[in-house]
Amino acid sequence: MSAQNPSLIGGALIIAGTVIGAGMFANPTATSGIWFTGSLVVLLYTWFSMLSSGLMLLEVNTHYPHGASFDTMVKDLLGKSWNIINGIAVAFVLYLLTYAYIFVGGDLTAQGLGNLLNGQVGLPAGQLIFFTVLAFCVWASTYLVDRLTSILIGGMVIAFFWATGGLLSEVKLPVLFDSQAQAGTQYWIYTASALPVCLASFGFHGNVSSLLKYFNGNARKVARALQLGTLIALTIYIVWQLAIQGNLPRSSFAPVIEAGGQVSVLIDTLSKYVPTGSMNTVLSFFAYMAIATSFLGVTLGLFDYLADLFKWDDSTAGRTKTAALTFLPPLICCLLFPTGFVTVIGYVGLAATVWTALIPAMLLFKARKKFPDNEGYRVYGGLWLIVWVFAFGMINIAAQIFSQLEIVPVFKG
Repeated sequence: MSAQNPSLIGGALIIAGTVIGAGMFANPTATSGIWFTGSLVVLLYTWFSMLSSGLMLLEVNTHYPHGASFDTMVKDLLGKSWNIINGIAVAFVLYLLTYAYIFVGGDLTAQGLGNLLNGQVGLPAGQLIFFTVLAFCVWASTYLVDRLTSILIGGMVIAFFWATGGLLSEVKLPVLFDSQAQAGTQYWIYTASALPVCLASFGFHGNVSSLLKYFNGNARKVARALQLGTLIALTIYIVWQLAIQGNLPRSSFAPVIEAGGQVSVLIDTLSKYVPTGSMNTVLSFFAYMAIATSFLGVTLGLFDYLADLFKWDDSTAGRTKTAALTFLPPLICCLLFPTGFVTVIGYVGLAATVWTALIPAMLLFKARKKFPDNEGYRVYGGLWLIVWVFAFGMINIAAQIFSQLEIVPVFKG
């Protein structure tokens, strides 16, 4: 079911593939208020905080058997009440993301097959094809996810630099740093609306226990995979910000914001300032591969969480039961209610903050009291890092609530 010698780069690409998803297209819009310099600060702050919380989970995970996930750790260290809260948050986020990826990936699959066959392919057929191929990989093994993710990430990198190569050569410093803005223009007041989107753009925490099991308990190798994978994602995010915010003026972002960052509207608006050529087609390829890799990463985390929750083993029968519970609910919901996720997708960041920031900090605090003589893997930092990550989570929850209620300014363009 797994590789004899899993590679570091394979693990890193699983993390990078999980992270680089819809956030790729949401980030330039969400950070348009704070613009390029502000987006660099927020992305670096979020990357460091999310990587740190992931490494906290890794340290805690080393005290439990391979395959143990949130259910085992939270129940043991924080009790049943926190385990219920955390379980609801994990299931809500991972099921909803799986639901959304089936819908979007299925739509792109149907369009691609329709163009290839010179006919029309229905959305349900596209969803079933997209779902069946990728769900089989997750059911089969983490190794197969590793191999397929490596191929998809390779295609993503080629498509990404093909799409952005021309834009990077056209970057204009006055646009990038908004140096021609009116005196007194404010940027940092829009930080609150940028934070939750950036947090959602660095979600990989459901994969920590999967990788520890995949790497046969080698926590230091997992830590390097987390560091490398998130660094790849951070680099791509920054290059993308540079390509977009270095060509499309901040004052012209209104139609993109109004369309919720829709790629076609972004490219159409961008084409008024710089030639975009075949960028729309290339980015469609990129988006498809990004959604496929995110689907693999998210469902792998959900798969291992459910296996731990119900204590199903790694046999064919055990994996089949886990796969059924992982994939069938979101598939059925997607086929019956194809756009239902739109009404609740805005709460993903809020729920994700619980188990990607608050819970990891609390788990590490409790684990270091329960296992004081830990001679294995230990994340950098002491109490200050625990406080940092917990505060990061609380700041993001406040930012999301205040932004949705419009208590804080929200940039409209």
